Amino acid sequence: MTDPVAETGSPVLAIDIGGTKTAVAVVEPGGRVAAYDRIATPNDAGVDAEGLWRTLESLLDKIAADAGAPELAGVGVGCGGPMTWPAAAVSPLNIPAWRGFPLRERLRSRYPGLPVRVHNDAICVAVGEHWRGAGRGRDNVLGMVVSTGVGGGMVLGGHLIDGASGNAGHIGHVVVDPEGPPCVCGGRGCLEAVARGPGLVAWAQEQGWRPGRRDANGVELAADARRGHPVAEAAMVRAGRALGIAIASATHLCDLEVVAIGGGLSQAGALLFDPLEDALRTHARMEFARQVQVVPAALGQTSGLIGAAALIFAADRYWNAD
Repeated sequence: MTDPVAETGSPVLAIDIGGTKTAVAVVEPGGRVAAYDRIATPNDAGVDAEGLWRTLESLLDKIAADAGAPELAGVGVGCGGPMTWPAAAVSPLNIPAWRGFPLRERLRSRYPGLPVRVHNDAICVAVGEHWRGAGRGRDNVLGMVVSTGVGGGMVLGGHLIDGASGNAGHIGHVVVDPEGPPCVCGGRGCLEAVARGPGLVAWAQEQGWRPGRRDANGVELAADARRGHPVAEAAMVRAGRALGIAIASATHLCDLEVVAIGGGLSQAGALLFDPLEDALRTHARMEFARQVQVVPAALGQTSGLIGAAALIFAADRYWNAD
């Protein structure tokens, strides 16, 4: 469907809610970010659903003031899943304060008369990279986020694939090691259980890297890997290998052209991408699958925000609901 708001010159308010950070931006019709702000997502045990909502509202008030309170074309949102879709009652695995939280309903009440569209945060990364990033000009793209969790979204034939419930593309819950670690989803050996930042840190600590450091994180792990720490290096190989196996499976299933990977762990660069490529080329044996290109997200940490804006600006390709 072609959306009349895409024909206006008004910007979109874009929101990206994940387990690590919550970011907001005012995005212009061409995809340029005119104003941006972010905070760490409050995930302390004492934070409840309403407290988290109030924090988001404060951030929205601030970005509106910073941008000069422009007239908006709509509100586009990427949020961690799973969620009911398109109603967007959200239950992000890595944000325990929200279980069935009516995010779209709340935002519609806050912005009456404007279209409000909510999708999975990793799906928005896929949309952003297809619309204005590494997948631009290609029809078959997998976008991934590797951070607190591992998520994904797919554009096939030039259009976003939602699936039966709006949750298509959850590559983080493809099993890469049936005997692997338990996952927050309740399964075992999921890609997310192996490659997500906190899980990787926990594994490295079990192997003797910075044992007992409760505040150790993926940034430190990657930094130590660059300095040649053997356990840190092994952790990055572990994550890269798991990603390569999952991408090989997805490519054989969907005949992908490009896989764009964003999220905090993707910033580790060759430490992650080299073992990923090794595993991908080992397991992607069909000739068509060997053509896939795996690249860092070209839009960096704004991929999800730009994709959320595209739910408004390019609804004919990326929004298939009310």
